[in-house]
Amino acid sequence: MDSIRTFLDSPAFLIGWACLMIPSVAILWWDLRRQPIMSLMKAVWTLTVIYSGPLGLLIYWLTGRRQIADDRLWRRGFRSVAHCYSGCGAGEIVGVLIAVGLFAAGNGWTAAVTFTFAYLFGLALTIGPLMQDGVDFSQALKDALISETPSIAVMEVVAIGVDLWLAGQATMGDVRFWTSMIVSLTCGLLAAYPVNLVLLRFGVKEGMMDPRKA
Repeated sequence: MDSIRTFLDSPAFLIGWACLMIPSVAILWWDLRRQPIMSLMKAVWTLTVIYSGPLGLLIYWLTGRRQIADDRLWRRGFRSVAHCYSGCGAGEIVGVLIAVGLFAAGNGWTAAVTFTFAYLFGLALTIGPLMQDGVDFSQALKDALISETPSIAVMEVVAIGVDLWLAGQATMGDVRFWTSMIVSLTCGLLAAYPVNLVLLRFGVKEGMMDPRKA
């Protein structure tokens, strides 16, 4: 445990991460210019790659491009979890920055504020497109609560738990504050993936469109 925290305390971790993440985003944007997919999914993939670097790019490459060979459940699951991840990740980052940066809150309040923001952001990313498709707010809210709550809950319990476990009492001025956030976000993504597979398998979620049909 101490060796992990020592590794996360190293500025070399952040420098190495930037050297992987920035080229990954550049490759993504270069490829997205040729992909006839929705603007929303372009934003989803951009945030996914920003959060998870090469792993996010690999997920996009295997599941989000029109060149995929087929659209089996495992691919649909990755698109579904990426959609959830993009909104929840943004909410989590905002929540942590507010709780720790503005109020210097303890771990309990930080976890509560972060979960709330992640949950609201995740729901909003589902409610918004539904309402654009003509669904009224009450029905869109109901659909989002049913389809997204399990995924968001698992993602955020894991992500916030890992972040607090690794970061401890780190503040925004500590390298570990940022490195633990990087690690915890990806842990949340991986934890929520099987949940999305189950939700898709039983029709609780529809998932994102097959990119070959965009």
